[in-house]
Amino acid sequence: MADWRETCHPDIRLVFDYWQRKCAGRRMPSRADIDPGDLRRFLPQITLVDVVDDTRRYVYRLVGTREVELRGYDPTGKAVAEAFFASSAEEAIRYYDAVSKTQAPRYVADPFQAVDRFIGEEDLFLPLSNDGETVNMIMVFSISRDLFQSGDRQA
Repeated sequence: MADWRETCHPDIRLVFDYWQRKCAGRRMPSRADIDPGDLRRFLPQITLVDVVDDTRRYVYRLVGTREVELRGYDPTGKAVAEAFFASSAEEAIRYYDAVSKTQAPRYVADPFQAVDRFIGEEDLFLPLSNDGETVNMIMVFSISRDLFQSGDRQA
């Protein structure tokens, strides 16, 4: 994991370092360990996803205001498979599956095409666990921006 920390957005590193401190010697912290007040400036870019034991698998619990604005709608309560914001549902599910299986953070830099624009995105997927064994929630911190082709629009 050391390589991505050298090149990622500095805010990604700050959120990762916070998550690591909250681990406090455990494999992963619980949701109760995460204090929204500590992450106040990052909240608009944070998404919480429940890991559920049914066909939905991953369900949006909370979606930050910046994420809602970028998507153009609020997917809270919907399954990731139906309301994903990635190149494909399969790609999105693959990231969540990897975090759930390994119980470890995952960093992804994945530009993709949304319906009407190109998105440059860095995502940090952080596992959370109530019992220290099973991932029951994943916190995602995203740095996103529209990517415009030259001449189309100005940023």
